[in-house]
Amino acid sequence: MKGKKTWYSRAIAPVFWLAVWALAAAGVGKELILPGPALVARTLAGLVGTPAFWQTTWATLGRIFGGLLAGVLAGIVLAVCTSASTVLDWVLSPAVRVIRATPVASFILLVILWAPTGQVPAIVAALMVLPVVWGNVSRGIAQTDPLLLEAAAAYRFGRWKTVKLVYAPSVLPYFASGCHTALGLAWKAGVAAEVLCVPRRAIGTQVYFSKIYLETPELFAWTLVVLILSFLLERVMGTLLKRLEQGDKT
Repeated sequence: MKGKKTWYSRAIAPVFWLAVWALAAAGVGKELILPGPALVARTLAGLVGTPAFWQTTWATLGRIFGGLLAGVLAGIVLAVCTSASTVLDWVLSPAVRVIRATPVASFILLVILWAPTGQVPAIVAALMVLPVVWGNVSRGIAQTDPLLLEAAAAYRFGRWKTVKLVYAPSVLPYFASGCHTALGLAWKAGVAAEVLCVPRRAIGTQVYFSKIYLETPELFAWTLVVLILSFLLERVMGTLLKRLEQGDKT
């Protein structure tokens, strides 16, 4: 009974909004302005059946995941440096806060001037991820129980053993939360960068050309691809991080 209730509760919202979309499209009556869900579904099915669709999708995923990984690693390194050294904290923290406060569009336009077109989405994604991971990891390090650190010193734990047994369990929940937030930021910023810099194979490029050539059903279809991939990636990321936390506890 509980499973049926969960299934219904999950189905109600999509069915409701699909109905609203269909009614709105029927009311407008112009596919150029608002295509209906059936037309968008047919357009998406046609795109999925082409090799170019999968090449484009994998190219976008590769760029954004490359930027995500680079931003996560840079955020961890900076968090460790700023937590370990007051001088480095004074020097580096303002720069990270400036990155956090700068609008995404400004970063995209600046990076377009400085980097090759194909690398712009990855660089922008990394810049969006870095402050989030830095802030969360820094908070996790600061919240480490001082009594556990004293115990580690008393038992003469080495540096790496202290990191593994004391710091890692404290930082992991903050790190997991930061990665979950960073994934959404990287995905949206990366696709937005593709729309502005128009690399050769990219979902953002297809969105841009669909808008330019007034192919509204394709515009909706590619936007739907972005949404579906975002939901799937968040689910996969959440599952991996949950398993990582469970493995750390055991």
